[in-house]
Amino acid sequence: MPDSGAPQLRLLHVHAHPDDESSKGAATTAKYVAEGVKVMVATCTGGERGSVLNPKLAGDPEIERNIAEIRRDEMARARDILGIEQVWLGYVDSGLPEGDPLPPLPRGCFALEDVKEAAGRLVKVIRDFRPHVITTYDEQGGYPHPDHIQCHHITLEAFKAAADSYQWPEHGTPWQAAKLYYHMSFHRRRYEQLEAAMHEHGLEYQVPTRDNDPYSYGRLTTFVPCADYFHVRDEALRAHATQVDPDGPWFAVPLPIQKMGWPTEDYQLVVSKVPTMIPEDDLFAGLRPDKLVPEFMI
Repeated sequence: MPDSGAPQLRLLHVHAHPDDESSKGAATTAKYVAEGVKVMVATCTGGERGSVLNPKLAGDPEIERNIAEIRRDEMARARDILGIEQVWLGYVDSGLPEGDPLPPLPRGCFALEDVKEAAGRLVKVIRDFRPHVITTYDEQGGYPHPDHIQCHHITLEAFKAAADSYQWPEHGTPWQAAKLYYHMSFHRRRYEQLEAAMHEHGLEYQVPTRDNDPYSYGRLTTFVPCADYFHVRDEALRAHATQVDPDGPWFAVPLPIQKMGWPTEDYQLVVSKVPTMIPEDDLFAGLRPDKLVPEFMI
């Protein structure tokens, strides 16, 4: 832990649904919380239209009737496990449309909100919390869920608008976050290393397939060593009991092999207002107390 007199760094993760904070970057979060960083998660929607993905719970009519309340309770448990603050932006889950052609998105859902207007709620969070670093998804949303893509758009808009005194003056004093990152941990380089490590131990593992993997080369900039916190990540993810199969692919690779095969969570640095060098091993590179640029003094 840092000295009591050390300034406190602040990290804001912007996610689309409850459970995203536990499946993306949760070990990074746990690492920074343990180091004394103040971490907040802004959750855009309540996950009201999410499917029950745990086969042991699927089909339970009580769960289906109360899914919004259940997901709030799951989020509360994950929040406590990770040691974070969390705020709901209050938008309505868009669901994941399926079919050919895809059906229209439901009226009033998050993905249909005007981006500039929807960003206003996040601007207020940024100005109130004053994060030094913000993370969100890339332009594909990590995967093309309409809420993830919209989360990307409003985060980029809010990152800029929060620093502009002419925008959203009712939401407090402008704040310029120093760095913006995209989550990039689901990429082929990682999966291939894990597959090789599994085979070395005589275990079967098939690399997940995806149509497009833009992340492996050229976009990865930041590799946060956080293997000591993989177990916290998994505990937080299991707290979202309706959203993950405890016997499924999320947990297919034993933790010792994960720690050996790929011990980092990975990001793309998109904006930096402070000097840094690529590759990084710290989201706060350039922002540590002995290297702070004056305009970003805490």
